[in-house]
Amino acid sequence: MIFLTALPLFWIMISASRGGHWSAWMPSSISAFEGTCVSIPCRFDFPDELRPAVVHGVWYFNSPYPKNYPPVVFKSRTQVVHESFQGRSRLLGDLGLRNCTLLLSTLSPELGGKYYFRGDLGGYNQYTFSEHSVLDIINTPNIVVPPEVVAGKEVEVSCMVPDNCPELRPEISWLGHEGLGEPTVLGRLREDEGTWVLVSLLHFVPTREANGHRLGCQAAFPNTTLQFEGYASLDVKYPPVIVEMNSSVEAIEGSHVSLVCGADSNPPPLLTWMRDGTVLREAVTEILYLELEEVTPGEDGVYACLAENAYGQDNRTVELSVMYAPWKPTVNGTMVAVEGETVSILCSTQSNPDPILTIFKEKQILATVIYESQLQLELPAVTPEDDGEYWCVAENQYGQRATTFNLSVEFAPMILLESHCAAARDTVQCLCVVKSNPEPSVAFELPSRNVTVNETEREFVYSERSGLLLTSILTLRGQAQAPPRVICTARNLYGTKSLELPFQGAHRLMWAKIGPVGAVVAFAILIAIVCYITQTRRKKNVTESPSFSAGDNPHVLYSSDFRISGAPEKYESERRLGSERRLLGLRGEPPELDLSYSHSDLGKRPTKDSYTLTEELAEYAEIRVK
Repeated sequence: MIFLTALPLFWIMISASRGGHWSAWMPSSISAFEGTCVSIPCRFDFPDELRPAVVHGVWYFNSPYPKNYPPVVFKSRTQVVHESFQGRSRLLGDLGLRNCTLLLSTLSPELGGKYYFRGDLGGYNQYTFSEHSVLDIINTPNIVVPPEVVAGKEVEVSCMVPDNCPELRPEISWLGHEGLGEPTVLGRLREDEGTWVLVSLLHFVPTREANGHRLGCQAAFPNTTLQFEGYASLDVKYPPVIVEMNSSVEAIEGSHVSLVCGADSNPPPLLTWMRDGTVLREAVTEILYLELEEVTPGEDGVYACLAENAYGQDNRTVELSVMYAPWKPTVNGTMVAVEGETVSILCSTQSNPDPILTIFKEKQILATVIYESQLQLELPAVTPEDDGEYWCVAENQYGQRATTFNLSVEFAPMILLESHCAAARDTVQCLCVVKSNPEPSVAFELPSRNVTVNETEREFVYSERSGLLLTSILTLRGQAQAPPRVICTARNLYGTKSLELPFQGAHRLMWAKIGPVGAVVAFAILIAIVCYITQTRRKKNVTESPSFSAGDNPHVLYSSDFRISGAPEKYESERRLGSERRLLGLRGEPPELDLSYSHSDLGKRPTKDSYTLTEELAEYAEIRVK
């Protein structure tokens, strides 16, 4: 927009013709480049009734009062001026037309200041106007940047240079605008107070990279060496962008971890470290550290950094993985089951990385998984053999933990094969070994006597439990006659089992059945039979063989003559001792159970009475023949 230059002059002429009182008009401030010139527009008025023949005027510098002897810039009566203004000042206006415009040339810094005009109509009709104009001598163009430049939004930057010198006209060019946009010269503009400026505009859309960019404007005056440059740094506002942050972090439990977050923004951002919505640390800064001392598995997770200012925000996350050994496994599932049921046991733990999980029983691997936090053990139909202690072991490269658990399988009683009876002299001892869960009640039944003995009768029954095995021992004394049948019965809430207990080494019981006297008689009869058979065979041999004479036939010996010279007493004592050993020596107190032998070893200890009666008789006969 360009104003008509004739408009101010027309307005002045109209105002002058109106007349009035003492008054003056001039711009309150005006600027010009050093070395150039400036035209200070001025008009004044006085009362119409004065009607002076000639109108004179004086320009003063920095003071309106003559009595203070201010430097005279211009004086129409005498042309006498201060040395600083000699050859530099002249009046452009016509005082008669009440125009007091002043031109100053070859401006230098010392000419900057206040300028006052005094009207002189002759005699006492002189008046110094209070209105004045301040001259500013400049060396740089004025670059006007909007108070807020935001990245991504178009902005207009202007370069303004004063154009108040009628003798020299400036030209404007931009410096450092490459990549921003092409300048546009708007033209010469009149300001509110009548001064003139030359304006050039630059339109562009700034980016965050343009922040701090140095943009320049140059004013040059053709046909002179006068050039003036001015610069302005762009303060581009833009939202934060996080430019520095950890990638995924792995740390061993107990170590130190430092997380860093850096952001670029203008103005500086508010940086905040957060985890699960909880603020851990925040500050207005371009870089913020989060220090974690002796990290624990509880600090494992995702951490977020939030950067924000008035123009926007940005956020990023980092995952912290705390590596640690497995926790002690926990076991959930059925710990008590009935034989035949399906059992499901879940072993779980927590670790990083995930562990190898294994379930053992008696050093045998039953189930295992790799890099899983849970292990399921399925036993489709449990048996008593599944009863016992199990181990769940979890391990990774940082350690190993284990948990034991017991599976109790409940089942009906089973009477084991090592259950039996044994007799010694007048005592019978019966062993009943029962495998059962829960613990059974055991009773011994003697059908021939219609008697049942249970565990509560401590005088006859002794019981001891070891794991799933219950061993009950029945002791019967004074059994000189044939020992009775014994039936062992075991029962619990899952069933009942009965077994007639066999007698181990039944042929050895003959001595107890016939008694001591009967034993001697039977022994003598057997000896006689053996001797008879022997003599008969010898006679047959003599008859058939011619080499034998009748005089060689031995005398027939009877049982009463069956003796070995010098040995009858010795042999009889040995024979009795052997018989006593065979009868287990069960006299007096009942024998105690020797737990150092297994149940399968009962009744199998090597003793002399392992021989049968027939073997003893044969041995004795052989000695007699010799």
